[in-house]
Amino acid sequence: MQTKDSTAVVLRFFEALHILIDTKQIRGKQTFTRLYEINRWNLNTLEKEPTRDIFQPAWLTYLVRDFGCSADWLLTGRGIAFPSLVDKK
Repeated sequence: MQTKDSTAVVLRFFEALHILIDTKQIRGKQTFTRLYEINRWNLNTLEKEPTRDIFQPAWLTYLVRDFGCSADWLLTGRGIAFPSLVDKK
């Protein structure tokens, strides 16, 4: 069982993933899982049950490094998820 703070990070991870999909930076969850060799069924299970202990911290790295997601936002919830998207508007 994860802590409340860990679960919040997982929920922000999925929020960021859905932002990438909504802004058409990736086509869908399968694109993300294929890019990073993540078991798609584990990802789907985790989205339905965010308290499961199957989250991999490296997944946060991919969002930060490759898509410009704010590490501060992912870990703490402070700030904006994708500052680069705000600059484009």
